[in-house]
Parts: sequence; structure tokens; C-alpha cells
Amino acid sequence: MLKIAAGFVAGIAVTGAAAWTMAGGLMFNERVSPFGVEETVARIQHNIQATGNGWTLSGLRNPARAVQTDGGNTLPVLMVEACSTTYSKPILNDDSVRYLSILMPCKISVYKKNDGKVYIGTMNAGLMGKMFGPLVGDVMGKVAEDQQKFLVMDPTKPAPPLIVPKAGGEGAGGGGGGGGGC
Repeated sequence: MLKIAAGFVAGIAVTGAAAWTMAGGLMFNERVSPFGVEETVARIQHNIQATGNGWTLSGLRNPARAVQTDGGNTLPVLMVEACSTTYSKPILNDDSVRYLSILMPCKISVYKKNDGKVYIGTMNAGLMGKMFGPLVGDVMGKVAEDQQKFLVMDPTKPAPPLIVPKAGGEGAGGGGGGGGGC
């Protein structure tokens, strides 16, 4: 009986350790881009505007700039921010899940690594949503579907222009309806 109990406890410990190790890989996705940082960002921005479903660009952040301004040396990182009132409205209108506004706007990170390649990082919106019940699971499932459309890049098409946000922290606009955030 003691061996069975010890085996059960060991099994739980191994399962917990495996879940802890793999959690980051499940919650976030990373893929290589065939383009440079700015062209990748421009293509993602264009796709966001073309997707519909209430999506607008709400910002473009450069977190590497702060490190560089502080005298540090870091590779390029740009974060595209987009929001859809179609998807944010049900969450923002429900007191029980309003705290999830911290996940808004949707962010896509484009960055270069030391291997010289450009990568796209995204949150696994579909999986994250399932952890918060049926309303959020449904909404985030739809966000995940649209997010896949944001990342489709046809190398036969010319690169669209990069959309640089207006001065003063305004959103990158485009697509009507509520640029500047959710």
C-alpha cells in the first residue's frame, strides 16, 4: 500500500513539474517571419485592418527604445497593438470578467534574435480564454481565429507601408471605430 501511495505522489509531482515546464510553451506562440522586423509589422498591421470584425490598430510600441535610451544594447522589438470592440464589449460589460481587460489590447510582438532571424510572438488566446469560462472562452476563441489571419503573409505581394502612430500616444488609427484602445 505504501508503494502505491508513494507512486501516486511521485506521479503527481512529475505531472506538476511537466505542466510547470510546458506552461509557457502552451500559453505563448513563437514563429519565424520570412521578413525583416518593420516589414513583418507592416504586413501584420495591414492584415489587422483587412480582417474586419471590428479590429482597429491601437498602438505600436518599441520597448527596445527605452533600453537603448538608457545606454543598453538590445536587438529590435516592436509590439503591434490592436483591439476589436466586437470582442472587447462582452468582456468589458460583464463585471465577473472585467478584470481581463488587462489582456486588452491584443498584442503581437515582432523581434529579432541573436540568430539573425525575425520572430513573431503571440499569446495563445484560444487556450487562455478556455481557462475563464464559456463567455471568455467563446470570445477568445474568435480572437484566436482572427489572430491567425493577422499572421498570414504572402511573399508575392508587395509590403504595405508601416503605420506609425500619431504623436502624443494616439492609436495608429485605421479602419474606423475606436482607434487608440478598447
